[in-house]
Amino acid sequence: MDSSISAVQHLRPLRGGAQSHLLRASDGACYVTKFQNNPQHIRVLANEMLATRLGQMLGLPMPRVERIEVSEWLIEHTADLRIELAGSSIPCKPGSHFASLYVQDPSDGPLFDYLPDGLLETLRNVHDFARVLVLDRWTCNADGRQAVFTRNGKQGGRYRATFIDQGYCFNAGEWSFPDSALRGAYARNCVYNHVTGWDAFEPALTLAEQMGVDEIWRIASKIPPEWYEFDTDGLNRLVETLHRRRVMIRDLIVAFRTSSRNPFPNWAANWVQHRRQF
Repeated sequence: MDSSISAVQHLRPLRGGAQSHLLRASDGACYVTKFQNNPQHIRVLANEMLATRLGQMLGLPMPRVERIEVSEWLIEHTADLRIELAGSSIPCKPGSHFASLYVQDPSDGPLFDYLPDGLLETLRNVHDFARVLVLDRWTCNADGRQAVFTRNGKQGGRYRATFIDQGYCFNAGEWSFPDSALRGAYARNCVYNHVTGWDAFEPALTLAEQMGVDEIWRIASKIPPEWYEFDTDGLNRLVETLHRRRVMIRDLIVAFRTSSRNPFPNWAANWVQHRRQF
């Protein structure tokens, strides 16, 4: 199992259904932390680690993820380290939790979760929005695709997207795959304007299709067992299902392509003949 870091300072609560908190850790970095007793499900911690590391293997821009140890002392001495659950305010649980490196240190400038279409279309890595569809179709992300945006003045002032929040992959706590054409996509079509064929999804698509079950297991084996309630049989089924679903990714992208949303208006009319056959 991976070595962990320790929380040393609470910075602030964060928005979102998991009621994450921003913590500074023993390595000096800041981390978005999801707690085991979050309101969504304990398995969203396992989902975050597995799906994020799969995404990184596909070459997608995602933050480093870790285990973070949060002490009972820090919780007892931090009034804001609490979870609102069923009308009650309860303390966050001490122990080992999921930590995602904050995309940009708060002292280095703002982080945005919304940009107007004009700026989205000029993102330095706008092509990654098609590639992340590979991950979201494969893992049955039951939420809309989430991204945050940062800008480095030394890189011409253009924004760059980083993909966050993989907790609802595998249908959140259900660990099931109720595929839907419109789930797991980014809300705005302009990020897909560059898609004209299957090449837009590479190299992520081929990397996913060729991934062996041993590679998936290497990631899954690093997940703390308490994050999936010690359900080793369930984790085994999840990994095996992921491996089998590799051959479905193209069909799932086709379902999105042919949906009423019409996300790829610049994909040529003869797109079907370019599909890979299995």
